[in-house]
Amino acid sequence: MQADLFGEPVATGPAAPAGFRYWPDLLSEDEQARVVRALQALSFKPYEHLGYLGNRRIAAFGRRYDLARQALEAAEPWPAFLQELLGQLTDRAGLPAEDFVQALVNEYQPGAGIGWHRDRPVYGRILGVSLLSPCIMRLRQKRGAGWTRAGAPLAPGSAYLLSGEVRRDWEHSITPMTALRYSITFRTLACLTP
Repeated sequence: MQADLFGEPVATGPAAPAGFRYWPDLLSEDEQARVVRALQALSFKPYEHLGYLGNRRIAAFGRRYDLARQALEAAEPWPAFLQELLGQLTDRAGLPAEDFVQALVNEYQPGAGIGWHRDRPVYGRILGVSLLSPCIMRLRQKRGAGWTRAGAPLAPGSAYLLSGEVRRDWEHSITPMTALRYSITFRTLACLTP
C-alpha cells in the first residue's frame, strides 16, 4: 500500500504494525544533499558492541548508551543541522522536538547492514531518516513457534516512526547495502514517552 506524507504507513507483507509510520519524501533532493554534506564532515567512530567491531560507523549526539555499563551517558552536543532536521521531522510527525534526547548517525558502506534487534528499553519513540541509498527495513514479531513479518522500503530522503507496539514488541533490521547509505536516528527516553 502507498500513502501520502501524512497518511498511513507504506509497508509490504502483512498490514503495517501498529505504531509504524512512514513518510516517503520528507526531504527534497537539495535538502538531502545539504544534510549529506554536513554528515560527511562529522567525526565517525567504528560501531563497537561489547568488544566487537560492527561493519558500520557511527556518530552520537546528546546522549549515548554505554553497553558495558548499561547506562546512558553524555555525548557530543547536537550540531545545528541535526536540530533543524529534527524540528522539520517532529513538525511533520506532530511530536514535541524537546522530547528527543539522542541523535545517532550511522554510515553504512556497501555490504553493511544491521541484524535483528530492538533498541534499548531506555529509549522510547524512534524517528529515523534514510539518506542516499534505498534499503529495506524488515520487521518481525514472535508469534508462537513462528514470526509475523513485514517490510518497509526506505527511500532516500524518507523518514519513519517506531512507537507503541512496533517499538515495544517488534524487532527490526536493515538489509545489507549495495551503495553508501546514511541513517539518522532520533530517540526519546522511555520515561518521557506515554
